[in-house]
Amino acid sequence: MFNKTICRTDNFVAMPPTAQNLYFHLGLEADDDGFVTPQMVMKTLGSPEDDLKILVAKGYVIPFDKKVVVITHWKIHNKIAKDRYHRTIYQEEFKGLSRKQNVYNLFTKDRLALDENRLGVDQEKNLTAE
Repeated sequence: MFNKTICRTDNFVAMPPTAQNLYFHLGLEADDDGFVTPQMVMKTLGSPEDDLKILVAKGYVIPFDKKVVVITHWKIHNKIAKDRYHRTIYQEEFKGLSRKQNVYNLFTKDRLALDENRLGVDQEKNLTAE
């Protein structure tokens, strides 16, 4: 399921159609906690790397070092009955998330560590200055 309060916003429809398409396909492939490895989906769709970068920049997915992302609004899109729920295999990443009003966020210290690993120390200093 996809919730219209997320997918029918100006922010979402302003993205290129290919990025929107990638978002929906990531949702189709995600596990019961919203985690998915995007590379297979992107190759299947022929999505450029920029589409994933757009989804990250707009806050629709959160990337992790292991080439896995979590769909930020997963708990808004999906309510899974307890008897059908299967925990994600990405428990280390899952433990680094907080959830407020059913929206996933990285804990602050994890976000800084992730940005340092992904962007490099010089750019990380710029992030903390902002």
